[in-house]
Amino acid sequence: MNERRVRGKDGERSATSATSANNPFAKFESLPEERREAIVNAAVETFGRNDYKSASTEAIARRAGISKGLLFFYFKNKKELYLYLMEHLMSKIEALVVDEEFYQIDDFFELFLYAAERKRDVLERFPFLMEFSIRAFYPDHKDIKDTMDNWNWSKIDLMFNTYFKNVRFDRFRDDVDPRYVVDLMIWLADGYMHQQRALRRPISIDGMMDEMRRWCEMLRAYAYKEEYR
Repeated sequence: MNERRVRGKDGERSATSATSANNPFAKFESLPEERREAIVNAAVETFGRNDYKSASTEAIARRAGISKGLLFFYFKNKKELYLYLMEHLMSKIEALVVDEEFYQIDDFFELFLYAAERKRDVLERFPFLMEFSIRAFYPDHKDIKDTMDNWNWSKIDLMFNTYFKNVRFDRFRDDVDPRYVVDLMIWLADGYMHQQRALRRPISIDGMMDEMRRWCEMLRAYAYKEEYR
């Protein structure tokens, strides 16, 4: 990578250092897309196959075709790589889910199901993304548990404020908070996944979509004014 040099009182330094200070992943994101995707795909596969503790950065580097030292040149440690993956994959999924039709839907429950079906399509297209997403939603290692729990809930608030802005909330009963209904949907999904994991059953995307349609019907009857049910 070519760098423009500037001189200050402390001597010569790279002009990219200021950029790196603002974006800790600037070195990684300056790579060609093909190389970045190879590293991301290798990391998603490794974290999808293994819990956080067992996921080997050496295996990630080997799958990506780079050295472990070079991997740590881009990411200072495994936790930083993991958090980068979460942000990167969230942005990628949102770009695929939020299409032209998305903002034309003004019904809360129709939009919820539309987004869920689009996410299902994305998960089915990318191997190991489902496993990685489930492990990220249920972090079990002390290095990332608190960080990921807070990250997951902060993204829910962002999702609600950003992607439900065209929803007609006037359809809700006056005594029902739409944001609380989002929490109910999340708690139902959480309970479903906990049950499947406790029974050592694989998480079926189609099975979960069937359940989600039932939850939407149930919550529509509870939350909407009679004329909109």
